[in-house]
Amino acid sequence: MALAQTLRSFVLGTTALVAFGLASTACGRSGPTIDTPGEQPPPEECGNNVCGSDESCQNCPLDCGFCDGCGDASCSSSESCSNCPSDCGVCDTCGNTTCEEGENCANCVQDCGQCESCGNLSCDAVENCATCAIDCGLCPSCGNDVCDDVENCNSCPSDCGVCQNCGNGFCETGEDCQNCAPDCGVCESCGNGVCNPNNENCFVCPADCGVCPGCPDGICSGGETCASCQQDCGVCSVCPNNQCEDFETCAICPADCGECQPITCFEIVTCAFQCIDLEQNPPAFSITCVSNCVSLGCADVQFFVDQVLTCAVTALPTCGGDFGCIQQECDAEVAACLGAQCNQ
Repeated sequence: MALAQTLRSFVLGTTALVAFGLASTACGRSGPTIDTPGEQPPPEECGNNVCGSDESCQNCPLDCGFCDGCGDASCSSSESCSNCPSDCGVCDTCGNTTCEEGENCANCVQDCGQCESCGNLSCDAVENCATCAIDCGLCPSCGNDVCDDVENCNSCPSDCGVCQNCGNGFCETGEDCQNCAPDCGVCESCGNGVCNPNNENCFVCPADCGVCPGCPDGICSGGETCASCQQDCGVCSVCPNNQCEDFETCAICPADCGECQPITCFEIVTCAFQCIDLEQNPPAFSITCVSNCVSLGCADVQFFVDQVLTCAVTALPTCGGDFGCIQQECDAEVAACLGAQCNQ
C-alpha cells in the first residue's frame, strides 16, 4: 500500500512539473530566446559618424558601413532589413513616411531621406544601390517593371514611380538627375551615345538607351515622365520655378522669363526664320516656335509679320531653301515690315 502511494505521488509530481514547464515555455517566461542578427536596437550613439567599440556593421551600418557581402543580392543569416536592405528588403515600418526609432538613411531612405554623403559621386561604406543609386549605380533588378522590396522611388523610379514632389520644377533635397530628371535635368553622361547599364536605362536616359516599351503610345502612363517619354508626357517646363525652360517665353511665363519688351517686325521675322529648317525638302518648321516669336510684337508689327510669313510660305515651292530668293519674292512685304511702328 505504501509502495502504491509512493508511485502515485511520483507520477503526479512528474506530470505537474512537465505541465508547468510547457506552460512556462508557452508564455515565454522560460526557455531559450533566439536573437535575430541585426534586429537588435542600435546603440544610443549610433548615428554620430563614429564606429564605437560596441558598434559594428551589423548593429550600426550608419556609422560602421555595410558588412562585406551586403549588396550581393543574397540575404544571409547575418543580414536583415535593418542592416542590409539592399539584400533583405526594407523593414515593415519603412515607407510609412515617419522616420521611426531604428530607421535611418542607411536602412530606410523612404522615410529618413538620403544620407548627407549621397551625391558626392563616391559610393561610400554607408551607401549602396538601394540607398544612393546616383553614387552606387542602379540595383540589378531595377528595370524589371516590378517594385521589389529593395527598391523605392529614389533608387528605382522606373519600377516604383517618381517620388511625390518630383515634377514640381524644383530640384529638392533627395532628388537628383537619376531619380528625378524632370526637376534636376538629365545626368551629365546622358547624351554621350553610350548606354551604361550601371547607371543608365531607358527611363533614366532614353537619349542613350532608347525609349522604354510603350513609348510613345499617346498616353502618359504612371511609369512615364516628361524626361523618359517626352512624346507622351510633353516637356518638363513648370511656371513659375525661376527657370525659363523649353517652350516658355516672356508672354507665357513672365515670372520665369521676364516681362516682354516689344521688338521690331524685322527682329520677329528673323526670329521666326530661325524656326524653319530650310535645308530640308520640304522645309520643316515649328509652329510653336514661330508663334512665340510673333507674340513678342505689338498689334501692327504682328500684322506685317503675318504678311511676310504668308508670302514666304507661298514662295517656298519656288525658292526652296534659298533665303535670297524668298526675300526677292516678298520684297514688298519685307519693305512694309521694315517700316512698321508700334503706336505706344
